[in-house]
Amino acid sequence: MIARINAGRTQAPGVLLGPGDDAAVVAAPEGRFVVTTDMLVQDRHFRLDWSSARDIGRKAIAQNAADVVAMGAVPSAFVVSLGCPADTAVDFVTDLADGMWEEAARAGASIAGGDMVRSPVLIVSVTAFGDPRRAPIKRSGARVGDVVAVAGKLGWSGAGLAVLSAVAARPGVAPVDLGEFSEFADVVATHRVPQPVYDAVLELPDDVEITALTDVSDGLLADLGHIAESSGVAIDLEAAALHDPGLEAVGKALGVNPLDWILAGGEDHAFAATFTDSGDLPEDWTVIGRVVAGAGVTIDGTSRSGPSGWESFA
Repeated sequence: MIARINAGRTQAPGVLLGPGDDAAVVAAPEGRFVVTTDMLVQDRHFRLDWSSARDIGRKAIAQNAADVVAMGAVPSAFVVSLGCPADTAVDFVTDLADGMWEEAARAGASIAGGDMVRSPVLIVSVTAFGDPRRAPIKRSGARVGDVVAVAGKLGWSGAGLAVLSAVAARPGVAPVDLGEFSEFADVVATHRVPQPVYDAVLELPDDVEITALTDVSDGLLADLGHIAESSGVAIDLEAAALHDPGLEAVGKALGVNPLDWILAGGEDHAFAATFTDSGDLPEDWTVIGRVVAGAGVTIDGTSRSGPSGWESFA
């Protein structure tokens, strides 16, 4: 199986030795590397009746690549551990690997190796390596007076999850059949396969001073809360700047305020950052608020009640 999923693959330049030995060799041209890991567990992070194997593979790589880019690094390599039941179809594993390779290539990297084990459910664990082309962009650098901006879509993954949940609640109908919700296929696709805008970070001009950065994976409020806490500041968001007309119809159909998805939906894998207020930002970025004195995250000066995002053990 390992030979099958590695056949014909071409490694990215950062992988000096790929699969086939006891370990891979990955270049570290700066004398250091960024590393992160993330795990997806069947029926906790994905459902096999909601997503294809290729979708799951792309999602697993995307969420790790986004974390690397959120440090200001260029993804260079991934290693993947896969646990699956013994009766898993060979074609499923092949499609899963194809999805991983597709997203790895989109991020400019490749899969350098990994491991396979038997497990009662499908588990995908990815470790990602990145080449830092600048000083790490940490969560702790935000300063009072900075502007807060985002790159990528917010709330679309949460909306897609809500649509799939509504579809699954229909008796006797396969979840892949969106039926009356077919007009919302775009948000469902975004939930199944997030597409982080890597270049929005990696191609920032040198004269744009970014002070803090995070991948929006748990939810905008939760992830900006990490920046606020780490930096010892507060962040105030503008509700009007967060409005997305693309979510209005699905919100109306499901009886949900789209702002709830935008603020706390999670799994968007957009990027949220703070910048010095010294000029216009590149067009990929939209200003949504400002860093102020204090603590926590507010919207139009008011604290929001309710969940702020994903919590693994809630």
